[in-house]
Amino acid sequence: MSKFTVPQPLIDLAGLPPLLRTSEPGSFAHNTLRVRVPAILQETISLNAFPPEIRRDLEELRAELVGGAVRPLREDAADRAFWEEVSAACYGHSWLDAPWYWAEAYFYRRVLEATRYFQPGPWQGLDPYAAKKQAEWAPDAAPRLVNTLLESLPTERLARCEHLFHASLWGNRADLSYAVAAHLDGASDPHQHRSNLLADDTPAVWRFLSSRPRPRVTLLADNAGTELLTDLALTDFLLTESLAGEIHLHLKRQPFFVSDAMPGDLLTGLAALAHGGPAGQALGGRLRGCLASGRLRLVTHWHAVTSLFYSQIPNDLYHDLAAADLVIVKGDANYRRLVGDAHWPATTPFEAAVGYFPAALVALRTLKSELIVGLQPGDAERLAVEDPAWLVNGQRGVIQARL
Repeated sequence: MSKFTVPQPLIDLAGLPPLLRTSEPGSFAHNTLRVRVPAILQETISLNAFPPEIRRDLEELRAELVGGAVRPLREDAADRAFWEEVSAACYGHSWLDAPWYWAEAYFYRRVLEATRYFQPGPWQGLDPYAAKKQAEWAPDAAPRLVNTLLESLPTERLARCEHLFHASLWGNRADLSYAVAAHLDGASDPHQHRSNLLADDTPAVWRFLSSRPRPRVTLLADNAGTELLTDLALTDFLLTESLAGEIHLHLKRQPFFVSDAMPGDLLTGLAALAHGGPAGQALGGRLRGCLASGRLRLVTHWHAVTSLFYSQIPNDLYHDLAAADLVIVKGDANYRRLVGDAHWPATTPFEAAVGYFPAALVALRTLKSELIVGLQPGDAERLAVEDPAWLVNGQRGVIQARL
């Protein structure tokens, strides 16, 4: 299948619950497009020395977001026909009257159009969110946090595995497109947040990996910075302890959702580890060795930067994921793509929502959107009384597996 084509879905999408939409009054989706996304755009303008023509186009996009109608891409680009196909029903309508995941994905694509990311010239290939990401690479931020994490690991293998899975989960709080949860931290001392873990299938994942001879693991990464370094700490553990023979790390091929990790971010993170402390420095050295030997492989795919769900994957990605013994799925946006960004009942079994997926998987996600599956009866109602923002404030997390 050629690039940028819309594949046949693996399931009947019409059989899913209704999609989350930006038109739902009072919803987090509505607030995202009405408030958060325009604020992200304004901050992107302020953090970059864009020339007048780029600032003009970004301001035009901001005006379209707050009071205009969605328009097609205008630039000559390889994915233009794809976006026309998946967006046709939304053109001419308000951004506040659209499927939520599509609206976010298309917004970030429109930012790249405005900043000339794909066009020849001085701004080609430049990450408009690079300045935002940079602060996390400072030695007193992500590298030092991960060094502290590594120095505090227990010696027993299962306990160490749980510690690193939990750190990778809580590292997902460090999302530069949604900073409300950043103050919660937890990656350096993940067990202090155990009470916020609504589901934890880590022991089952441990047994699954331990029963296989050097399995192949795929990790679908989310954010750069703190989260990526905690993911790399987990990656190193799995490789060092032979719980994985090789790991394929899927990264974004272009900027997406502000802090989503790209291959360049990984290389920057490895360099930053050298300044966080001796344990982090050793981690960086081991990972460079794994990259050189091919035990750690970096992968990008066009599907990852589109509005398509994981039930809508092309043949090459399907077979790549199916070849893995286990797929680790990171972050809230990837969770939304797993379950179709729909209004599932909270008690829907996780296995039922992701039954189409071509491999065993485990999802690590802190809650930043109004959907969840796999809870016990009464849990959602209790949490809503305890904390009305429990679905979106990033305080709680899940580690849910279908093995």
